Amino acid sequence: MKRIFIYSLCFLCSLTFVRAQVQQRSLNECIQLAIKANPALMQNELDVRRAGINLKQAKANRLPDVNAGLNHGFSTGRYLDKTINQYTTTNNSSGGASLGVTVPVFNGFRILHDVRMKADAKTASKLEFDSQINTLKLDVIESFIQILTAQDVLKQSELQTEVTREQVRRAEVLHKEGAIAPGDYFDLKGQLANDINAIENNKQILYLNRLRLSTLLNVDETSLGELKAIEFKQDAEIKTAAQLFDAASENLPIIPALDWRIKAAERNIKVVKSNYWPSLSFSAGLSTNYSNGADFGYFKQFNNNLGKSIGLNLNIPIFNHLAVYNQVKLAKLDLESAKFQKDVSLNELRTETAKAVFNLKNVSNNIVQLQEQQQSYSESFRIAQVHFEAGNSNSVLFLTAKNKLDSSQIQLLVKQYEWLLQKYINDYYAGSLNL
Repeated sequence: MKRIFIYSLCFLCSLTFVRAQVQQRSLNECIQLAIKANPALMQNELDVRRAGINLKQAKANRLPDVNAGLNHGFSTGRYLDKTINQYTTTNNSSGGASLGVTVPVFNGFRILHDVRMKADAKTASKLEFDSQINTLKLDVIESFIQILTAQDVLKQSELQTEVTREQVRRAEVLHKEGAIAPGDYFDLKGQLANDINAIENNKQILYLNRLRLSTLLNVDETSLGELKAIEFKQDAEIKTAAQLFDAASENLPIIPALDWRIKAAERNIKVVKSNYWPSLSFSAGLSTNYSNGADFGYFKQFNNNLGKSIGLNLNIPIFNHLAVYNQVKLAKLDLESAKFQKDVSLNELRTETAKAVFNLKNVSNNIVQLQEQQQSYSESFRIAQVHFEAGNSNSVLFLTAKNKLDSSQIQLLVKQYEWLLQKYINDYYAGSLNL
């Protein structure tokens, strides 16, 4: 037992020393890196930029339309030369230029409603992006804690394997001397092989968890480095399900995002209804032309043939195959869909917050029971080991006590990290996740 204790102490000290030499990533550093480098999040940010461009275009629709045109052509045979207003049969080249301006005067307030709708959509997109950032934070937190859990489980399994290995060394000496039952000796060797297999399985779990986190951070697994441990303090204030739901409804950006989507849908109905109204626009233009059939030069023709125009254009919709009527109906359905989406999201949020509160309470109770269980199994193993080494017991009783202790230690370790994860989830819903 002294050798095992000394070995374990040296192992832990050396592990601590090695980790101290390696730069460790904290949870906050991982979250900040994920926000900057996660490709899925960066792709979602394009929706925010796209909404901003749509808003700029909606505002720009209030500006006049200005268009210019140039044309040039060749003719042969008999044709009407509009420049000299005569028919001619000679080969001819002619052309013209124009400049026009159209200013919207009234269109049923379509532009106004469209600007407001695009502004609401931009606000909703920004809030939805904030919600995606929060979701990414939770994913990073979960992966980070799973790595810490896998690391400590692996370390625990290595310590447990060393206890078995030390017993096998002792049993080998006794087996050569015929001082131990062969069944007990081979039981210990079988247990050692089982413990080694557990180490390999835990290494695989650790690697897969590291791979998931490195994917979220958009880095290679080998460059992920060591992770800084999180201090475990079981002192969280547990809210009721109703309190957590109310806090989440107020603090999570996804809920106001849905409200802005509803406002945008309401604006869209007004945009579509504006097509029922007549539209009025002001227009002005300049035009000129030239032909080689004229008796004077190119630039003089442009100046002499210059024409100017100004006008008001009124368009009155009378019948358009019920297109506007059906568009209004579809816009109203979009509004109903947006309202139902909010109801669905609130219902899901109510379920998730209730589950988060229950899980935190449940894992807190589990930790208390597992701590008591570990103390009992530690004493049971100590007694079994003393009897086994004294030759007053057999391998079955010894290994049963050892496996119970090993299992309780790992269960307690896992539950402590699970409590930490559930605490972060509750903080997320409560709006107090300061990471």
